[in-house]
Amino acid sequence: MATGGGAAYNVEREASNLARAAAGRNAAAAPNAAAAVLTAHGVAPAAMGLHREPMYNWQATKSSVKERFAFLFNNDLLSDVKFVVGKGRLAQRIPAHKFVLAAGSAVFDAMFNGGMATTSAEIELPDVEPAAFLALLRFLYSDEVHIGPETVMTTLYTAKKYAVPALETHCVEFLTKHLRADNAFLLLTQARLFDEPQLASLCLDTIDKSTADAVNAECFTDIDLDTLCAVLERDTLSIRESRLFSAVVRWADAECYRQQLPLTSENKQKVLGKALSLIRFPLMTVEEFAAVNPKPRVDYIDRPRCCLRGQERSISRFQQVESRWGYSGTSDRIRFNVSRRISVVGFGLYGSIHGPTDYQVNIQIFETDKSQMLGQNDTGFSCDGTANTFRVMFKEPIEIMPNVNYTACATLKGPDSHYGTRGLKKVIHETSPGARTTFIFFSSPGNNNGTSVEDGQIPEIIFYT
Repeated sequence: MATGGGAAYNVEREASNLARAAAGRNAAAAPNAAAAVLTAHGVAPAAMGLHREPMYNWQATKSSVKERFAFLFNNDLLSDVKFVVGKGRLAQRIPAHKFVLAAGSAVFDAMFNGGMATTSAEIELPDVEPAAFLALLRFLYSDEVHIGPETVMTTLYTAKKYAVPALETHCVEFLTKHLRADNAFLLLTQARLFDEPQLASLCLDTIDKSTADAVNAECFTDIDLDTLCAVLERDTLSIRESRLFSAVVRWADAECYRQQLPLTSENKQKVLGKALSLIRFPLMTVEEFAAVNPKPRVDYIDRPRCCLRGQERSISRFQQVESRWGYSGTSDRIRFNVSRRISVVGFGLYGSIHGPTDYQVNIQIFETDKSQMLGQNDTGFSCDGTANTFRVMFKEPIEIMPNVNYTACATLKGPDSHYGTRGLKKVIHETSPGARTTFIFFSSPGNNNGTSVEDGQIPEIIFYT
């Protein structure tokens, strides 16, 4: 769709349409009719392109509101505001319509209709990329999502800036779909920057499972110190401490370069700061530690890291999804036991029936008979309004022993959600021929929000065998 010269192009087609209509009545009058329209709009009759599709009464060619608004996207037609997006020579002048923008974004609504609304017909946005802004407008005009590897981060930034959570969710889903060990650190940094806890959790899970590949990726040396420390604090990294230390030294080299410091041992320790104390030197062999030079002079953690092996798996205990399930501060609970030792790493939970929404949630696992909490996490997750489940992960894997009763708990803060029905008391997960994990579920009496074997929340358990 053309943005430059759009008015002349529309008028030409309108003239063409009227000329053909006139020709049906009086062939001699047709050129004069077309010329009259063009002259009225300041366009020379010679510019008329009779071969083009008529533009007059374009509304009649669009059978739905979506089509009509999509037609106005990036179009000067009826536009009442212009945005100058980007900086310098790369800046683009983009037309828009205040009504459409205000209807789709509280930020735009305040910009045009609030107490300090702008009266300017042209608004400069130097901090926004033109491609990302066009992706945002396309979504507001048509619900279409146009993002790719090169634009997803800037589109996520723009969606957050203008408070369009539905597009935010699409960006996070795109990133999640393309999450790999070699880009996990890059996406983790962005997830922390944009406050996307669900994406951050998935990145950390990928780093846990493929730590060596993740730290060997180029983007590892680009992360900030806080992100480095957040990873080094984890007990679930699957890598030898000596190899992890070598990766951290590479990061320190890159940080010295960024700070324009000479590559000396003192400067490397300086830029590492608190990260150095998170290296678990006591876990190294004597030979590995002998290669560390200079020897650090601080106390180090000697708690072994739990390396998860094998493949992540999950089971679902419901056969059907319904709505609605409400929350009032009481935990949803379900008891279970398993036939073999596993490590539970998270739950799948249902999300809102009211569209894209953020939830706060506390998840826990208790050993039922001892009333002993084995693990918990206060976190959040974003849902897209569908009946899908959404992953909520524990900070560390929780060891579940065979034939012991456990209670899974989830306390959600948010709007009414979907819930599961036609629940199964027994769920068998076959990992390979002859290797089965059997889950048995029991209702949890007492302070329970209503979840039972038959219906409720906590539809999935995510685990490793």
